Amino acid sequence: MSWQAYVDTSLVATGNIDKAAIFNSEGTSVWASSPGFTVAPAEIKAVVSSFADNSDVKKVQSEGFHIATEKFFTLKSDERSLYGKKGKEGVVVVKTQQAILVAHYPDTVQPGAAATTVEHLGDYLISVGY
Repeated sequence: MSWQAYVDTSLVATGNIDKAAIFNSEGTSVWASSPGFTVAPAEIKAVVSSFADNSDVKKVQSEGFHIATEKFFTLKSDERSLYGKKGKEGVVVVKTQQAILVAHYPDTVQPGAAATTVEHLGDYLISVGY
């Protein structure tokens, strides 16, 4: 399956995600994305930094983060996942061995459904070496 097919079929087609992108694990290369969903280099760099931040209170937890020019408040941040919310919409970011999945969900989707969708794809990619 191509990277674009993962975005289109495994994420957006579920109805739990309305736009998504897949980057390499360093955040320096976009492998696939939904049309019009642009994550700026500085935004993905901050996400990558959050995965390596081992502080008691991570910078991303106290300041939030931006995806596609929108600011999100951090709900969860650990070495694998970053969840953010803005009003009733939000983002789920999952890091695998070689990729970073960035997915946005609209206000009509429950955050748990969106998180489950993205985390399941992350689990699958890890299981096949990505």
